[in-house]
Amino acid sequence: MWPELFRISSFAIPSYGFLLAVGFVSSVFLLAARAPKFGIDRDAAADFGVVVLLAGLLGAKVLLVIVEWPRYLVSWQGVMDLMRAGGVFYGGFLGAVGAAAYYLHKKKLSFWSMADAAAPAVALGQAIGRLGCLAAGCCWGRECHEPWAITFTNPMAEQNVGVPLGIPLHPTQVYEAVGTFVLLFLLVTFEKRRFPGQTFASYLCGYAILRGVVEFFRGDPRGEFLGLMSTSQFIALLCFAAGAAVYVLQQKKPVSQTA
Repeated sequence: MWPELFRISSFAIPSYGFLLAVGFVSSVFLLAARAPKFGIDRDAAADFGVVVLLAGLLGAKVLLVIVEWPRYLVSWQGVMDLMRAGGVFYGGFLGAVGAAAYYLHKKKLSFWSMADAAAPAVALGQAIGRLGCLAAGCCWGRECHEPWAITFTNPMAEQNVGVPLGIPLHPTQVYEAVGTFVLLFLLVTFEKRRFPGQTFASYLCGYAILRGVVEFFRGDPRGEFLGLMSTSQFIALLCFAAGAAVYVLQQKKPVSQTA
């Protein structure tokens, strides 16, 4: 695809990094715009976004090392590849949720209000970020001979992320980007917050279903759980269960109860 946005001599801007930044900025703007509706100050929401970003980046790389440690920990080249890699989304998500819970507790802000405000913003960031994956060539799909298959031909993409060249593949990056844009639309359009955590729970369940399905079409190495499913599918099951638990445990609480 297009691993580099542009290059001037030895200075290059990677497309993945650029779109990741666009996704983050867009997410923060959406979160800040939604924050007053949930009784949250815009500046507090923006600060929260920065904390979550840093924790998410760290968590994504940590899970990537866990599921693919032979690739990244056995050589200096592997370490350099790790620095360029974006990581595993669910690792970033879990890291971000953990950091969010700690940060909000320290600042005495409502976890559920912030989670509901942030859920669509997370979906927006994911959708744009997956376009970055498409540009870079990572997170590629299995071989596919349908009319919508994509074929990577850029040697830099193969060198950076290992995507096979010259083979038609499922455009799994597009599947997830479109899916998360649709999820964003549904979360915002049909949002009726009957209890604290409802939007967040809807996001957890919706994305878990999307990710679990897309994983069947992935062709890149990403770890497995007990030989039955990919690591991300296992985490998706846990997240779906967590979302369902929020529905059950929170629905009797009034929206005004935001602690």
